[in-house]
Amino acid sequence: PQTDIVFLKVHKSASSTVMNILFRFGETHNLTFAFPLGGGFQLFYPHHFMAKFVQGFSPKSPQQFNILCHHMRFLQPEVQKVVPSSAVYFSILRNPVQLMESSFIYYKGASAFSRVRSLEEFLIQPHLYYDPAKGDSNYAKNLMTFDFGFNPNAEVSAERVQLMVKAIEASFDFLLISEYFDESMVLLKELLCWDLDSVVSFPLNTRDSTTKSFLSDSIVEKIKEWNRLDWEIYTHFNRTFWERIERDIGRERMDRELRALRMRQAELARTCLQGSGSVGPKDIKDSSLRPLQHGGARILGYNLKQGLDKETEHMCRRLVTPELQYSSALYKKQFPPVPP
Repeated sequence: PQTDIVFLKVHKSASSTVMNILFRFGETHNLTFAFPLGGGFQLFYPHHFMAKFVQGFSPKSPQQFNILCHHMRFLQPEVQKVVPSSAVYFSILRNPVQLMESSFIYYKGASAFSRVRSLEEFLIQPHLYYDPAKGDSNYAKNLMTFDFGFNPNAEVSAERVQLMVKAIEASFDFLLISEYFDESMVLLKELLCWDLDSVVSFPLNTRDSTTKSFLSDSIVEKIKEWNRLDWEIYTHFNRTFWERIERDIGRERMDRELRALRMRQAELARTCLQGSGSVGPKDIKDSSLRPLQHGGARILGYNLKQGLDKETEHMCRRLVTPELQYSSALYKKQFPPVPP
């Protein structure tokens, strides 16, 4: 199994669920994480990544870490200083239409969104509200382009798109697609030589459907136009994703693997969870399992069954622990606080 991994955690793209998979794998195999300085949750995002943002990194004796997976703005020469050269690089993309709708709700306080009542209102005259000079403008336009380290306000041309795609292909071994999350997990398992339980997960950091808005065809077209660079990246890698599956796994085996994954997931849900799945933030009984609530979104979580044996409880708890709590716990384990 591959143990040296760089995951570019693209915002609002099921990346918290992938991060939970990496946290569990790293914890099980006693791997080290490239944590943000001081145990923070982002690597000084939205700045481009620098090796010095990592806790325990020193240019004099550059220590290398197994897994780099916290939010960052990608810059490969700096990333290469903190992970072994054998590391596998991957990321996940989401359809820019749903991505923008999600960002609008989640980052409602961002400068570009705070003065409009709806995404529609923003898209009618985006330049009235969007100021590229603002420090949080990245949430409002070509967010994936930005996270990959490129200029989200660049002019869209066939040459530029091709250069971006080539640069991503040169840096990353593969890209997952969040709309096909289960297929993505089968591909991840295949390419990292992991076992089934390593890629099983419950969806994390998802929001209640009551805060999701319906998008008319005209809004969909406006979103694609406004996020044209993201759209070009997404459509290219969505196509190569399926080509990769055809080549490396094949449809028949993919169907078998999907059935096994979904059966295992259902089995774990029956073992671990109270009720039929995720619940609203007010209904989460254990406050340590309550995810951070952000913007206008209601982020769902889980309740564990009572009376589980110690080992099962530990396994189940790791599956539903929200990102911030899990990150903090692993940070304390890797950098134990020095007693006074």
